[in-house]
Amino acid sequence: MIVITVMGILAAIAVPNFQTFMAQRRLNGAARMVMSDMMSARMQAVTHNNNFQVFFLDANRYQILDDDNNNGVADSGEASQIINIQTTYSGVTMISTNNPIFSPKGTAANWATITLSNSSGSRKVMVAITGRARIE
Repeated sequence: MIVITVMGILAAIAVPNFQTFMAQRRLNGAARMVMSDMMSARMQAVTHNNNFQVFFLDANRYQILDDDNNNGVADSGEASQIINIQTTYSGVTMISTNNPIFSPKGTAANWATITLSNSSGSRKVMVAITGRARIE
């Protein structure tokens, strides 16, 4: 009985710490996923020799568009991928200051800051005009 009581007390102490740890891991994972998708869009723009644009649709989803005719609009026949971060990283939301457009030179047409947040805090993914994406 004493062993069971001690294990119950330890479990009661460990569960809140584990929940905080998991929230931090989800936030860091979501930030790495967004940064990776920005880097991938940049590389695809160079590879396909046309613009790739990332649209932030709402607090959970963003779209990566292979803009074949470089007009900034998703036309029929242009490849597009919508990513929902809630699928893999529940509880994480995001806000973007801009929709980055990656050119065939590997640069970005505009600066963007994507702020991801959840109960453990927030992380920022920065996209510079040079096309470089990094986590702050």
